[in-house]
Amino acid sequence: MSDRALAEKAANGCRASFATLVERYYDRIYRLSWRVCGSRALAEDNAQDVCVKLATAIRGFRGEAEFSTWLWRITLNAASDRLRAGQRLTSLEPARMLALVDAAPHSFTPSPEDAVIGAELWEAVRALPAQQRDAVLLVYGEDMSHSEAAIVMGCREKTVSWHLHEAKKRLKMQLQAAV
Repeated sequence: MSDRALAEKAANGCRASFATLVERYYDRIYRLSWRVCGSRALAEDNAQDVCVKLATAIRGFRGEAEFSTWLWRITLNAASDRLRAGQRLTSLEPARMLALVDAAPHSFTPSPEDAVIGAELWEAVRALPAQQRDAVLLVYGEDMSHSEAAIVMGCREKTVSWHLHEAKKRLKMQLQAAV
């Protein structure tokens, strides 16, 4: 059954449809939460909060976008709210950040071989301004197209491209100044 059909049934009170959607998306909700929050505990808390919010928010799903896009926006907003509510990010030594950016100039997605470097790079990405961070997380972390990320972020596709450009430029400038 399609996500849209399941969402409609869940909005009308079908618990089985709701459970199917949660089962289908929980791992991806957790993964995006981890990329935004940076810790397992915060990601688990956020993923659970999103599922609880989803139980009531699903009545507001109008089907104007794909269900997954709508859900990513809820997840991203919840994680960002969690960070704004006082969760602190760990800062990364500037010289180490420069090495990480140079090691992965075209992609922020870590490969299995360099999981340690990848974790530190995601930490650096989490320290970016919110819009830049969100664009990087959605495009590079979740493999969304610029247009899909624009829908989630509530902006134009060109704005997403600009945020990505600025994120890369900001990291490079900060890191070169620190070395």
